[in-house]
Amino acid sequence: MTYELYYWDGIQGRGEFVRLALEAAGADYVDVTREPGRGTGEMMRLMESATEAHIPFAPPFLRDGAQVVSHVANILFYLGPRLRLAPDDEALRWFANGLQLTITDFVAEVHDTHHPIATSKYYEDQKQEAKARAAEFVTNRIPKFLGYFERVLAQNPDGTGHAVGNGLTYVDLSLFQVIEGLRYAFAKAMRHYEGRYPNLMKLHASVKSRPRLAAYLASPRRLAFNEDGIFRRYPELDIKP
Repeated sequence: MTYELYYWDGIQGRGEFVRLALEAAGADYVDVTREPGRGTGEMMRLMESATEAHIPFAPPFLRDGAQVVSHVANILFYLGPRLRLAPDDEALRWFANGLQLTITDFVAEVHDTHHPIATSKYYEDQKQEAKARAAEFVTNRIPKFLGYFERVLAQNPDGTGHAVGNGLTYVDLSLFQVIEGLRYAFAKAMRHYEGRYPNLMKLHASVKSRPRLAAYLASPRRLAFNEDGIFRRYPELDIKP
């Protein structure tokens, strides 16, 4: 059955973490808001439904037949075994979920560099606060998170260069997206930091070269980074640590 992904049209955002899993697995899916005749209106009607039993709070969410699953980490935990992007071992599946939740925390901090006060306010209304928040993020939080994931890769007992187990998982795909996004939003900082994290950089290159992912990244299905998404390029926020 075709998966239906619901997310805002025109931005990668949090929905991209789900798209990467679907694309890497060659899954049959529809990006609903980008479909002619469907669009954002269908997504909003579902979220505001007075009859839907499992209404999601916000996108992204996934429909698989009658099943609706919301939140990136939850969606990937659901899809992982179905797409062969999760370990068979139950303990490793829970570990993978914990890593994905840590990525969720990291992505939230990325968002807050340009919206430190309120999401309802424009970036231009909180630029001074954003500069302070971004400086803290670049100086302390990027190395904190990337250092952790570097250790995870180095200490994987399978020694395969993957985050969990001996094969590609959705965590690897999400780490690829994090590196892509940081390179876009904080190019100076990443040029400064990348040499510290050889395992992460090797994983990023490995994911990018996978045939299905390479084809997706070169296709119009892969939306470009822009200043409406999570990873935004504001030069005044991109300081060298």
